Amino acid sequence: MIDGRFVVDAHVHTPRLPTLKPAWMDWARDFAGTYPWRTVYDDAGSVIPAAMDELMDSEGVDRVLLFCEYSPRATGIQPIEDNLPLVAHNPSRFRLVANVNPHLHHPLRDEVARQLDLGAVALKLHPVHGGFSPADKELYPVYELCASAGVPVILHSGLSVFPGSRASFGDPALLSDVVEDFPTVSFVFAHGGRGWWYDTAAFMAQSRPNVWLDLAGLPPKKLPDYYARFDLPRLARKWIFGTDWPGVPGTAVNVRSIAGLGLPEETLEDVLAGNALRLMPGLK
Repeated sequence: MIDGRFVVDAHVHTPRLPTLKPAWMDWARDFAGTYPWRTVYDDAGSVIPAAMDELMDSEGVDRVLLFCEYSPRATGIQPIEDNLPLVAHNPSRFRLVANVNPHLHHPLRDEVARQLDLGAVALKLHPVHGGFSPADKELYPVYELCASAGVPVILHSGLSVFPGSRASFGDPALLSDVVEDFPTVSFVFAHGGRGWWYDTAAFMAQSRPNVWLDLAGLPPKKLPDYYARFDLPRLARKWIFGTDWPGVPGTAVNVRSIAGLGLPEETLEDVLAGNALRLMPGLK
C-alpha cells in the first residue's frame, strides 16, 4: 500500500534484455532517469524475481500486471514464458497479461487460450508495434473468447517512439464498432489516447460503459492539460493506474502525483486499484 491505499500497477514491462531492440533500452534510460530498475536484472539480462519483488514491495505496490509482447518490427519478442518465474516467486503480487500478434500467431484464438491457461488475467494487443488494425475481423474470435472468459482487452492507443511503429493503428476510433459488437468485454485504452487522440479516447470512455483509460506513461500532473475539455473528476472514474514500468520516475512518485490532483477519495481509490480489481477478477 502507498499512503494507506491499495495499489495495482496495471502496466509493467519486465522483459529479458537480450530479447529487446536497442530502442527499448534507450527508452528505458531516457524516461526512467535515476530510477534503479536495472538493479532487478542479473548480468545476463534476466529479471531476478526476488529483487523485483523486493523493489515493488518497497514502492508499496500490491499487484503488478506483467506484460509480454510479440512485436519483432518494433521492440522485439518477449515471450509470456519469461514472466513465469516472477509469478512463481510471488503469485500474490504478480499476474500475467497475454499478448498476440496476427502476423505471428495462428489461429489467434488458440494462442490466447494457451496464454490464459498459463494464468493470464487480461489480454494486451499492440496494433502500433505489431502493424495491424485492432478492428480486423481476424481478431473477432479473440474478442469472443475474452467475452466468454470474462477477460478484459488492453490496447495500445496513441503514438509510440519506437522505430517500426505504425501510429495510424493507435487511433481509438478504430475500436468504435468493436466496443459495440462486444459490449460485455472491457476494453482498456493504454496510454489514454496519447498524442493526437486524448479527446477520442476520453469521449469513448465516457460514452461507453465498457471502455476504460490506462494512465501508463502519462505524467499525472499533465492529466488536467491532456483532458482539458473534460470534467476531470467524472472522467477519472474510468481511469486505471499503470506506470509503463520501467519508464517512470517511480511508482510511488506517480501515485502521489495522482493523489495531488484533488480527486474525491472514492474515485482515487478506484483509479489506484478498485477499477482494475473489478475488471480483472484474477487480480484478487
